[in-house]
Amino acid sequence: MIDIKLIREDREKVKENIKKKFQEEKLPLVDEVFELDKRVREVQVKADTLKAEKNKLSGEIGNLMRDGKKEEAEKIKEEIAKEADEITSLEKEQEELTKSIKEKMMTIPNIIADDVPIGKDDSENVEEQTFGEAKVPSFEIPYHSDIMASFNGLDKDAAGRVSGNGFYYLMGDIARLHSSILAYARDFMIEKGFIYCIPPFMIRSDAVDGVMSFAEKENMMYKIEGEDLYLIGTSEHSMIAKFKDQILKESELPITMTSYSPCFRKEVGAHGIEERGVYRIHQFEKQEMIVVCKPEDSEEWYDKMWSYSVELFQNLDIPVRKLVCCSGDLADLKYRSCDIEAWSPRQQKYFEVCSCSNLTDAQARRLGIRYKDENGNKVFAHTLNNTVVAPPRMLIAFLENNLQEDGSVLIPKVLQPYMGGKEKIEVQ
Repeated sequence: MIDIKLIREDREKVKENIKKKFQEEKLPLVDEVFELDKRVREVQVKADTLKAEKNKLSGEIGNLMRDGKKEEAEKIKEEIAKEADEITSLEKEQEELTKSIKEKMMTIPNIIADDVPIGKDDSENVEEQTFGEAKVPSFEIPYHSDIMASFNGLDKDAAGRVSGNGFYYLMGDIARLHSSILAYARDFMIEKGFIYCIPPFMIRSDAVDGVMSFAEKENMMYKIEGEDLYLIGTSEHSMIAKFKDQILKESELPITMTSYSPCFRKEVGAHGIEERGVYRIHQFEKQEMIVVCKPEDSEEWYDKMWSYSVELFQNLDIPVRKLVCCSGDLADLKYRSCDIEAWSPRQQKYFEVCSCSNLTDAQARRLGIRYKDENGNKVFAHTLNNTVVAPPRMLIAFLENNLQEDGSVLIPKVLQPYMGGKEKIEVQ
């Protein structure tokens, strides 16, 4: 959510930003908020004037009663009662106007960075840099679910009978590999100075509305029937919401946290659920990182965070690239974002495995996350998030890039301690 001062002072900038995101249907919201805000301030002035007049008249009643002017005092009481009714009416109007403004403001997208490439959708994202050599082996690489099945490591048929499409059973060495990657990612981030956290896996609706746009909520979140609770789509949701309505100390910043959680997503939209493999599914596990920091530090943290993803994947012998997200691919709360994509030697192309975002103060405004600066001013913090790893999707890249011609899969040195010292896993 942007600062309403921006709409008061520079509506055209807000409108231009909306156009850059190809959301022209939202343009009328800017003028609507401007007029509603103008009316709120008019109502506030009128209410304050009436309250001052009411207080002045109230002070006169005692004097009139003391002087025996009861009739005059009663007339003033009637006048005060009328003013009280009008004040109540104005306060009710102000409350309704404020609610309407908030609803509209939460739909207006965050201002994006000046250097974000302009484009309608993810097809216009821009490759910025590659890391590691993207190789294609001389032998044919099977589909990732077939690789998993060769180790007796995947059972989607049973999951379909038990839970439906979009779920899976991981078994044996594949399941162990999955858990080992998460454990390594956890320790990797702890070594970077991040505090390890296991957060709640369900959050209330006000927390959901604070961390994401309404469209994302509708398309992603599973609601618990009969409860004001949602299953998290990523642990970023509950980690950021941890600081809801808090006034932090400047000395506490930056707050850097990394967390493990299961994640649940409806995956409504154009992508859909994959029938055969485990690339796009309803349930998965993830190691996430978040930062809450001062505004002047958020861009530096953004660069650190995506670089951590690159380093981790390189440690696992997986070539990656950084893809800068264009304006039309940015969710409404994002100032800038990039995807880290892993190389798929089978498809001979890259696919998304991490997403790093700087949301500036958009989440903090929705959630009320502030800190006191050295002058005692309350300032909205900046929030950032990034995927560390998200298996089983990340397993696709891992298996394809470490697969050998005999069907075995090499285990990189950094992962061997988590796999009981195994240097490779072999076909059953």
